[in-house]
Amino acid sequence: MRSHYRFIVFAAVLLSFFAILDARAQIVKPTPPVNPSDDPGVTKIFEVRLPVTVLQKNKLVTGFSRGDFQVFEDGVQQEVTFFSDEKTNPPVFVGVLMDTSPSTAGKIGFSKEAAKNFIYTVTRLRKDKAAFMTFDHEVNLRQDFTDKLDLLDRAVDKVSKVGSQTSLYDAVWQFSDEKLRNVPGRRVIVLITDGDDTFSRAELKDAIDIAQRTETTIFGISTKAGFLGTVPGVEAGTVKDKGDKYLTQLCEETGGEAFFTGDMLELERAFKKISEELRSQYIITYRPANQNYDGKDRKIEVRFADKDRGKDLKIRTKTSYRAIKDSLK
Repeated sequence: MRSHYRFIVFAAVLLSFFAILDARAQIVKPTPPVNPSDDPGVTKIFEVRLPVTVLQKNKLVTGFSRGDFQVFEDGVQQEVTFFSDEKTNPPVFVGVLMDTSPSTAGKIGFSKEAAKNFIYTVTRLRKDKAAFMTFDHEVNLRQDFTDKLDLLDRAVDKVSKVGSQTSLYDAVWQFSDEKLRNVPGRRVIVLITDGDDTFSRAELKDAIDIAQRTETTIFGISTKAGFLGTVPGVEAGTVKDKGDKYLTQLCEETGGEAFFTGDMLELERAFKKISEELRSQYIITYRPANQNYDGKDRKIEVRFADKDRGKDLKIRTKTSYRAIKDSLK
């Protein structure tokens, strides 16, 4: 009788043991493999993308291949991981940012016409996309990225009044950070402005920094020289004051160019030049040998592999970037 009782107790204990094991087997799951990009302790490999323009006596030059270029960072040659030319370049995402500060009141129609003409010139149907933003004491996105020209037209036409200040750097910061950061193509801003920044929380260096970090090229169209005719004493194509110099710096340090126009004909030439440049750019991506996010400015130089071939040619691209962790598509 006692042995029978002991057997029953032993069987009950054994069944409970197996039940516990079964329950644990259902609850405990295998640990998934660690994805380096999800592990904050693992440094993700980063790359730098450069839009490169080749000029000969201010005329665009095409026909180069990957092996024709070398990239140096802080004087050290880098590994090129991607190259494309005019035939294989990704689409362009361009933001047209128009100044609507008090000084533009007399030429708002001219600026609107300029914005629309540029959009028509640069946007290739079913490939590129454009967006439209205005800035004064406020920064307003009027039309998000689209390839529908009628929507962009409508957004530009609705601009009817000016504000009280000029938030140029804030507009560059906001558009670069919020709209260009994750688009799957080349990132471009075209600024149509006639004055200095008077109201931004951001400074010139901040605008340059965010543009470089988001791999954005900036082109500037200064309408300060006049509209529908040249203002006496102001020659189109020249840099005149501190604001003009800052605009030039903003463009050049992001790989672009500033244009100073005095009439619609010069303006149309500037638009055509920007459009042709975007068509004929080379895109070079390289993987920095120094993968540390040390926050330091790093100097970039793109050279021709054959020094003799590049004697009469000029390469234009951005010349530096700051090595900080950022999230780009």
